[in-house]
Parts: sequence; C-alpha cells; structure tokens
Amino acid sequence: MSAHVQETGPTPAPAVVVAGDAFVDLTSTTALDGGPAYAPHPGGSCLNVAVGLGRLDVPTALLARVSDDGFGGLLRRHLADSGVDDSLLVASTDQTGLGVADIFGGVAGYSFYNAGTADRGLLPEHLGGLALPPDAALHVGSVALAYEPQAGTLTGLVRAESGRRLISLDPNVRPTVIADREAYLEQLASWVSLVDVVKVSDEDLAWLHPGEPDEAVAGRWLEAGAALVLVTSGAAGAWARTAAGEARVASPAVEVADTVGAGDAFMSATLGFLWQTGRLTRDGVEALGVPDLEALLTVAVRVAADTCTRSGAEPPRWTIGAA
Repeated sequence: MSAHVQETGPTPAPAVVVAGDAFVDLTSTTALDGGPAYAPHPGGSCLNVAVGLGRLDVPTALLARVSDDGFGGLLRRHLADSGVDDSLLVASTDQTGLGVADIFGGVAGYSFYNAGTADRGLLPEHLGGLALPPDAALHVGSVALAYEPQAGTLTGLVRAESGRRLISLDPNVRPTVIADREAYLEQLASWVSLVDVVKVSDEDLAWLHPGEPDEAVAGRWLEAGAALVLVTSGAAGAWARTAAGEARVASPAVEVADTVGAGDAFMSATLGFLWQTGRLTRDGVEALGVPDLEALLTVAVRVAADTCTRSGAEPPRWTIGAA
C-alpha cells in the first residue's frame, strides 16, 4: 500500500455500488468534566463500506435514502470528503436514524433508534429511476437486511442483479434488531444462494449456527452458491475459503482506540483488492488461488487494524497496490 494521493480529472464510473444503511452513530465518550457523553459519527455498515472504498481510491457510489436534516448533511459531507459518488442517494424529509455505540474495553455494544427514519424507508419505487453502472459490483448487508421495508427492497435488488454482476454480502448480525430468528436464518440462506462473496465474523457465526464449526458453515455456503467466504476473528486474524482452497492470516498488533467499523473496513479492503487486481467478477473470485487469498487477507486485516487505532468508523486513506 502507498499513501493516498488526491488526483484530479474526470470522475470514473463506480466500480462498486454499496446499497443499504446510512445513519449516525452516537459513540460513548467522556466529557471535559469527566462525565458521560456521546459523540456523533457518520455510520451504518453500508455507509462505512462505501467510505472505506472511497478512501482506498476505489470508485464507489452509495445507494441509500438520506435525510435532509442536520445529521443527513453530516453524512453527505462525510461521503463527499471520502470521494464517494452521491448520484444514487435518495433524498428524504424523514429524520436520520441513530445507532448508539457504548464502548466497553474498546468493543462496541449497539442499540438502534430508527423507526420511521430515512434509510429504513427505502422502497422499490425509490429505485425505479436509478440505473446501476453495468460493470459495477454490488454490496449489501447489516441492519438494512433486518428492517422492513428496506430489507424487502434490497432483497428485490439482489434478486434482480444476481448473476449479472458480482454481489457481496456482510450480514453484520445484530441480534437485538432481529425479531424472528428462524425467519432471519431462512432469509440469510436465500441471500447466500444469490451472492458471490459472503463475509461474516466468528461472532456472527456463533449466533447464526451455535455449536457448528465455522468451516462447516463456510462449506455449506459455498455449496449453496457463494464463491468466496471470509470469516474475521478480531485480533486473532481472518480466514477465507473458496472451492479451490483456504488461507488464514493473523492481524497486525495495534493500539486499539475502539473496534467500531473494523469489519466494514475489512470488507472495503476485500472489494478494493478484488478491483485493484482485476478480479471484481464472479470468474475473478473463482480463480483466486491460495496465494491470492493470503494476499487479500493480508491487505484486509491491515486496513481493519488501522481503523481500530481511531475512534469511530474512520478507515485509512490508502491506495491498494497490486498484489
């Protein structure tokens, strides 16, 4: 990787479209008088992935419904500052949703306040006049897939685009927002059959399939239709599996401020690596060998670890070199 250098010139067509949640995280901190306080940070897993990609110099657009309130302005400025294309944003007069991130020992616990908010209200008719770039990959995930009507809208989008472009999924499971576990598991199985890349954490898998080895779940997802499964394990590193092989890497040691956005940064780096190396297609992913998986994971854990050195979801501004 090399330092980020801002370049001028025509804006390239998005190589990745990220569709889903965009809201504000209120992250616990300490006030000047020593009392409790919450600091607002742009958030939502999908917004974080888009920002991470933009900061890795990957042409990226976010497809989300964003409020015209003050917090919505914060989100738009954050996207612009990170080089994310805003042409697929859907304007809304609904208020911005909030995620409250309470940090304990550097690890965040989340609560969400988003009933009737802008991003959650994404409807199929909002997509009627939007056209995805023909060669762009599509990424979806997180709480956007747990709340209606947003979840149904994105499920319809994934069904329509499956087989037409590379699609990646990070369910980023938040058990507190899942009202019906069995229905969610059934829906997840359906999503896995439609996408090409699935990324989860070991904590996700422990909730989704308790007592079942992670490798067994990954194998089942590959049989169901995914071409690449990635599993993150925090400071312990990450591993990846395709039909052709498996690779594991350790995470670099860093001084952790908090872990907010680390998984999203890992996802951004994964898609960035695939784009930079010309593999942002189903065929490209299927052709990944074990050395390629090791190179991908090495980049992804480094980006995720760097993100942990700053409070809030603040991924680095780097350029991914060809691996």
